[in-house]
Amino acid sequence: MTADSAIRVLLVDDQELFRSGVKVIVDAQDGMCVVGVAGDGFEAVRLVDELEPDVVLMDLRMPEMDGVEATRQIFAPDRMARRTRPVRVVVLTTFNLDDRAATAIRHGASGFLLKDTTPAMLRDAIRTVHSGNAVLAPTDLSLLLDHQFRESTPPPAAYLALTDKEREVFDAVARGLSNAEIAGLVFASESTVKTHVGAILRKLTLRDRVQIVVFAHRHGLVS
Repeated sequence: MTADSAIRVLLVDDQELFRSGVKVIVDAQDGMCVVGVAGDGFEAVRLVDELEPDVVLMDLRMPEMDGVEATRQIFAPDRMARRTRPVRVVVLTTFNLDDRAATAIRHGASGFLLKDTTPAMLRDAIRTVHSGNAVLAPTDLSLLLDHQFRESTPPPAAYLALTDKEREVFDAVARGLSNAEIAGLVFASESTVKTHVGAILRKLTLRDRVQIVVFAHRHGLVS
């Protein structure tokens, strides 16, 4: 894989020693490279605009601007509209099932990792979010989001306009099923499932499968 086709990673953490260690790990992986580092949320937002990374590893607890607010600003509609390539955010935390991590996911992050994760898990997480999936188990994601959306809002007209098959696929994605599992459930090929997922994302103006899960919890659509 060439440098141009490698997964571009931005590291954000206020501890220089931690940033340096993660940079060594990421740069040692095939097919990915660190394109920038930031020590706070303000710098992170600026570098995402300037460098257009594919994946941001975002520390949650930083002075000045924390990772939750930086994530919110990165996925602000005006910034999203100006980008030429999608960006995914993985938040880094020292606490499992952190409420701040849940808020960051609600703002657009694709999941979270504990800071003591292994190099292999870090590598796999970067590849997973780059492909549009979450980096935590569906049960953990649901547990986090249940605390975020204790009162759901009615689904918008765009959801009601989904076809019966698209709603069936939507429900399966919201429950964390893979394309292969969904294909067996709806008696279709994996390529057909991918087509349905793409249509759902387009109709609901969502970025990826993680946001389908967030949407389902926000509107009380999790079965």
